[in-house]
Order: sequence, then structure tokens, then C-alpha cells
Amino acid sequence: MTTPAEADVLVLIDHADDGTLRPQVRELLTLGRAIGTVHGVWVTGAGATPPPAALEEVGGHGAPVVHVLDTGSVHPRLTPVVAEALAGLVGPATRAVLVSSSFENKEVAARLGVLTGAGTMVDVTAVEVGPDRLVVDKQVFAATWTSRCTVRTPLAVLGVKPHAVEAEATSADPAVAVTHEVEVSATARAVEVVERTERAPSDRPDLGAAQVVVVGGRGTEGDFSLLDELADVLGGAVGATRVATDEGWIDKDAQIGQTGVTVAPRLYIGAGVSGAVHHRGGMQASGTIVAINTDADAPIFEIADLGIVGDLREVVPRAIAELRRLRG
Repeated sequence: MTTPAEADVLVLIDHADDGTLRPQVRELLTLGRAIGTVHGVWVTGAGATPPPAALEEVGGHGAPVVHVLDTGSVHPRLTPVVAEALAGLVGPATRAVLVSSSFENKEVAARLGVLTGAGTMVDVTAVEVGPDRLVVDKQVFAATWTSRCTVRTPLAVLGVKPHAVEAEATSADPAVAVTHEVEVSATARAVEVVERTERAPSDRPDLGAAQVVVVGGRGTEGDFSLLDELADVLGGAVGATRVATDEGWIDKDAQIGQTGVTVAPRLYIGAGVSGAVHHRGGMQASGTIVAINTDADAPIFEIADLGIVGDLREVVPRAIAELRRLRG
């Protein structure tokens, strides 16, 4: 049976099947500490528990308690199941529930908002804490505008974009796991997961949370080898435009844009990317934008901080060589 948490902020702890934390979890815990006391929420099934390493990380970033919501035989990654589990944990003291602004968690946030009557916002980039209200900056219109909104309800459900804050550790004490058995309604169980395959592990960071993203478009002509090499030198992720994924040059999961992944890295490098509006909608909130294109009139140059008119096959190898030289 779920007992409401005595915390100001609940943070949904996204994790891989092996218990490894998703990178943005640390940022959410850091942001939560600016609002009040923070507890983590770990949704799982079939009696699974967080590994000690995860509890150490969560505790080290300011959450002394992790509520383990056990959904039993019901698949714990279904969005209505996660929303119901979170709703049972929300108590009178809860001021905010923070989730990463991923596709799945945006749906979780919407469902949780309906269940609790909370003010719900996604694609949040900043939170200002007032005495009785939260004021939120969020991106709208495919990240072309930033709006400033006041949450007028006692509870706020916020989907936060990557890199909204810098993750900061605060303690060496591991979190304590408190297990709750969750009763899931028939409505939440209406969808059944029959098979799920975990994505193959990679040394590169997750595309949506990466601090550096190297992106290829039509100008690559299907050869992403130079971009892979540049991303490895910078410790970044590799993305692509829709045309590159439609042509089968790279997996669909790498697509950035209005119908793909939305990214906001500190550094975006687009090579052979024209900058069509549907792609710009998924990346123009990036901190620094570098564009490499043979067409001086390419739309991406309108938003680039640094534009290089040239062939990526000449420019990128020189950049790789110089980066390696600087790093010794």
C-alpha cells in the first residue's frame, strides 16, 4: 500500500534495466533541492530494487529517501502505470513532481496532472521559487520562444529539459529505499507489453541529454564516419536530420526535430545540415551552434553562432586533428 511521501519535491528516477541512472536524474535532484526537501521515486516491478550504486548517487545528490513503487506483475514502464503510482505518493506537503522532458515522461506528466489536478508544464528550462508559487520558464512553438508561467495550483508537475541546471553533489550518504506495493487500476492495465528489447549499450552519452551533439544531414551522403570520430573526440552523441534517417543512413532513434528527439546541448555541430524548419524546431535551443555547409544560403546559418562554408570532408578532419593536437 502506498503511503504519501513527506517531501516537498518528488523526482522520478529514470533508469536502465540494469539500474544505471539516466544522466538527467542528477540535474533533477539538484533542481529539486532549490524548491525544498527531495525524495526520489523508483518505479519497478516483480520485487526488483535499486542497486546500491544507484542509492549512493541519489543520496549523494540530495535525496535521503528513494520510494520504490513496486507494480508487481504489471509492466512498470507503461505511462498510465507510472502516473498512477506517482499519484499515490503525492501528499499534502508535496509542492512539485519533477520528471525529465522525454517523450514518455511528457505523457506521464499529463496523466499525473489529470489525476492530481496539478499545474503541468513540460520543456521547462528554469524554475524560480517564490514563497507560495513556482514561476517557470518553458520553451514553446518548437523552441522558438521562451514563455514565463506561474503555477497557480498547490502542486506543480514539471517536465524539465536537459541542462536546465548543473548537477551538483551535496552528500556522501546513500539514500534509504522505502518499498510500496502499488495497486494498478484496470484502466492503467488496458495496454500490455508483450516484448521489450533494451537498446545496446554505448560509450556515447544519450542523445537527448548529451552536452555535445554532432549532427549529419543530406550533405554526408550517407557516410557518418567522420561525424562518429568527431563525436568521440568531443565525448558527444551523434544525431541526424530526418532525410538522413529516411534514407536509412542512420537509425531512426538519431533523428532530431519536431518529429524526433529535441536536444539542447551546450554545443551543437551540424555538418551537411541545411536547417529545415522541422529540424530547427528540435535543436535551436542549443547553447552554441556551429554549422558546416557548402551552401552559403543554407537556413541553418541564420541561427548559427559560427558558420563555416565548406565541404565537411575537408573541414571535419581538420577540426579533429586540431582537437587532438590541443589535447596532446
